[in-house]
Amino acid sequence: MAAVTAYFARRSADPQTVADLTGDTFAQAITSFATFDPRKGTPRAWVLGIARRIYAAHCEAHSQQRSRVERLAGRRELAPDEVGDLIDRIDAERAGRELVTRLTTLPATDRAVVELVDLAGLQANEAAQVLGIAPGTLRMRLMRARARLRKTASPDLAHGTDPASEPEGKT
Repeated sequence: MAAVTAYFARRSADPQTVADLTGDTFAQAITSFATFDPRKGTPRAWVLGIARRIYAAHCEAHSQQRSRVERLAGRRELAPDEVGDLIDRIDAERAGRELVTRLTTLPATDRAVVELVDLAGLQANEAAQVLGIAPGTLRMRLMRARARLRKTASPDLAHGTDPASEPEGKT
């Protein structure tokens, strides 16, 4: 659950949104568990693939619904301790959010590669399975994307807090 929550915390500073998207991801995983095939990848990669689709659907819905009242309809208010926990998680992912902002300069597939390997912590083979590309292709895209990100790194992120600045051997 921590990897999925972190995935959403890098994309949103709103604890309610992080909680909703995390819950939606696991609800979808439970209802579609029969489609999981362990020969195609790890459970973690499968769940993060679901999280990517949930987030894409969220962004699409958000862009179509501008009214704040519509966005808040049907939400369960979080308990104060839940808000505190999610605020701590969101603060912990600040550097990740800064990286996600810089990722917008990359092509969509390269962005997804960095998100899955450097931010979500998947192995290259797992990330390749999520994206439906060959592991060698993924590694090449990852290397190029990291190089582009290093060129745009701010000084505070260049001192080891930016996952994209880690050595290529991590994969």
